[in-house]
Amino acid sequence: MNNAMDKLIQKIKEMNNPTVIGLDPRYDMLPDCIKKSFGTNIKDVCEAIWEYNKALIDSVCDIIPAVKPQSAFYEMFGVEGIELLRKTCNYAKSKDMIVILDAKRGDIGSTSQAYSSAYLGETKVQDVSYGLFDVDFITVNPYLGIDGIKPFLDDCKKYNKGIFILVKTSNPSSSELQDLKLESGKTVYEKVGELVSTWGEELVGESGYSACGAVVGATHPKQLKELRELMPKTFFLIPGYGAQGGKAGDIALGFDKNGIGGIVNASRSLMCAYKSELWEDKYGDEKFAEATRAEAIRMRDELNSGLKK
Repeated sequence: MNNAMDKLIQKIKEMNNPTVIGLDPRYDMLPDCIKKSFGTNIKDVCEAIWEYNKALIDSVCDIIPAVKPQSAFYEMFGVEGIELLRKTCNYAKSKDMIVILDAKRGDIGSTSQAYSSAYLGETKVQDVSYGLFDVDFITVNPYLGIDGIKPFLDDCKKYNKGIFILVKTSNPSSSELQDLKLESGKTVYEKVGELVSTWGEELVGESGYSACGAVVGATHPKQLKELRELMPKTFFLIPGYGAQGGKAGDIALGFDKNGIGGIVNASRSLMCAYKSELWEDKYGDEKFAEATRAEAIRMRDELNSGLKK
């Protein structure tokens, strides 16, 4: 069985780059060279972000295999933002990038089915089906248990898509819940990891990895290593690199002995590379996309060096 994760892994191998660029745009991130061409009403702001997103995608689509828009940064602009999200996803796919929508959905079964239909499957009206977003993966919250996950799993099978389920997130306060000890002695994140492995058993592809993946933060290297051992058939989406402090050497703990098993997200460090001390003098505002490309290459080489070690 060839699944969505097989496709992602193949793209990573072709580009020799386990990186996903997060597109979490805010107006204050935009370089002045873009902002000066647009007004500040909602429609103009979305048009400015659209130009920014397109330029970033164009700058890295031949070296980065995947893009991860965070839906909240689009939803905050209302109807115009939702259309911006749709256009961004479609544009990335037209450039042959894998699209991972970071939406962290999860609710009771019928509501999860509606979310899954919107993003992974199709929305049916009488005898007509509409594919509205058609992304490759979506992030999912497991707090409601299998009731909230099964609709996504079913659509992964039906439409050859994938999901990444929150297991151990990169934010500092994740320990308040995820590190709690159960009566068995296991932590909550370990138990969730076991469940994710079980839920994904029927979705294992030719690569040996399931289309049901896990979100495991780079800022918790000890847990990253534990979960890799606990979940040998689960592919990791690894946030927390760069601006959040995750290091390449720590991230390598989430990969298998063949250097496979994860894709590493960077958002601010790539999107705002033109503002960084490393690239500001060389590229600056007018060449923001070139700065993003330079940082993407540096990140790729750093990750690969960490994996080799």
